[in-house]
Order: sequence, then C-alpha cells, then structure tokens
Amino acid sequence: MKITVLDGQTLNPGDNPWTQIEALGELTVYDRTTADNIVARAKEADIILTNKVPLSAGTLSQLPNLKFVSVLATGYNIIDTAACAARGIPVSNVPVYSTDAVAEFVFSLILDFAKRPAFHSELAKEGAWESCPDFCFWENPHFRELAGKTLGIIGFGRIGQRVGELAAAFKMNILAHSRSRSAETALPFRWATIDEILEKSDFISLHCPLTPETHGMISTTALDKMKPTAFLVNTARGPLIDEQALADALNCGLIAGAACDVVSAEPIHPTNPLLRAKNLTLTPHIAWAAIEARRRLMAITADNIAAFLAGKPVHTV
Repeated sequence: MKITVLDGQTLNPGDNPWTQIEALGELTVYDRTTADNIVARAKEADIILTNKVPLSAGTLSQLPNLKFVSVLATGYNIIDTAACAARGIPVSNVPVYSTDAVAEFVFSLILDFAKRPAFHSELAKEGAWESCPDFCFWENPHFRELAGKTLGIIGFGRIGQRVGELAAAFKMNILAHSRSRSAETALPFRWATIDEILEKSDFISLHCPLTPETHGMISTTALDKMKPTAFLVNTARGPLIDEQALADALNCGLIAGAACDVVSAEPIHPTNPLLRAKNLTLTPHIAWAAIEARRRLMAITADNIAAFLAGKPVHTV
C-alpha cells in the first residue's frame, strides 16, 4: 500500500518519527502541500493522511487509487465525506489524543491572566523591583485567586470535562453547557444556559464544535452580557467568535481580557482585528501540540491504518 502524508510538518517537525506508519506501507511524507499540488502528489496513493489539506469532491475524483483517508486530527470538515462514502472510501479521524494537553493549556492561560508571573519577571529584570520603595509590587489589575470564582464551560465533552476537573482542583465553581446535557463525570458542576454562563462566569472556556448554530456565538450581544472583569478563552474553533466584536469589546474595556489559540483563518491574516486588541493573549494554535499528544496522535493514526488494512476500519466518521 502506498501511503502519502500531505502535511506532516506539524505532527512531526523532527521529534516524532513516522516509524509506526512506515511499517504499514510505502510511505511518502510532504511537510506541506498547496492546493495545486494535491493531485500530483496523491494520485498514486492508496492511503492519504492529511491534517489541514482539503480533499474536495473534485480532488477526490482525480485520485483513482484512493482507498482510505485518515485525518491527522479530530476535526474532519476538510474532507468531503459524502464523496468518499459514494466511492466506498472510509474516513477515520483521531477523536481522543489531546485532552490533557488542551485542558492544561487552558489553565496556563487562565493562570497567566490572574497571576502574570512572566510579565512581572520581565519587570523585575528591567529594574522595576530594585527601584521599588517597598519589598514587593504588582502591576496586574486582575491579580486574584481562582478559588471561589466561577468557570463557565461551553461544550462539555472530554476536553471540557477535563478543564472542569482542573477547575475543581482550584476550588472553582463550575457551570457547564452542552446540547446533549450528558456527561460521564463525578465533577461538582451545574448545567446552565449559555446566557447564564455569560452573565455569571468570571472565566469562560469554549470547547464546542463549530456548527451553523455555534458560528459567531460570541457576538457583540454575547459580550455585552459578560462581567466587565471576565476573561474569555477559546482553544476550540476560531469562527466561534466574532473577532471584530471581541476586539472592540477588549479595546473599550467591556471585558477584562481574552485568550485565543485559534482564529477564523490560519495562519492569521495581517488584517485580523485581534492582532490589535488590548488585553488579549494570542497563541498560534498550539494547545494540542505537546509532544505526548503528538506521539499519541501518531500511534492512533497507525492503529487506524492497521485496522483498515485488516478490513475493520475504526474511528470512522
């Protein structure tokens, strides 16, 4: 079997070998693939691995040898699954690999907002401490404890629940929203509407999928309902947020701060208003990327391929 990886750079920038997948077929890895190179690079492939390179119906129609697609991620919106199904091509994803990595990253953002240790370290190194008339100083207007504060979690799947577990360890109150209102957890939390989460939460973390209903859910109207001291975190999908509305809310002090690890178009476009927003932590889609998570992603992808080769595809979407 010929296996082609269309965009392998982010999964393996040099520290996460393809060894497990090399054992399953004739492997060709491209670090990155532009739209006009997809067919040329994949036309001989029996199996395609892709993270963000799209496989449209038109592209798929030009890949006569294709028998299986494995997405190097959880989200699979880049694949025309209907076109694959029409040809009997299974599509698998990796549904669970970054739960701990993303949840920990969420709390790194929350803790940085509340405590700002690196910021104060830089101030101390620049001389602010040695010239201070007192034994200590702080320049964080939101310097606070997390204990007793309310965390609202919108999207209460595996990652949302893991964020809740970390919040419970910090003795936070937890409000959660999910369309299904089903959760496999013994966490001390309470179900709430989105409006209640917006109005009552000191911190809000987004973990819901991108659907027509959730697209732009954090709008001007939603931001108006939040506390002026609230902090918003998005490690889910960029288009959940109306980015101009968030930038405006931050720039006028409507909310205290926000952190976005994802944006509507990635890499970020230079005209994105979030680049000029105040009190915003902006990171380049790295919440998932801990080496342990990437190794897990590699191993599960190998399992996906092996299961397909055995005639029993798993994690099909």
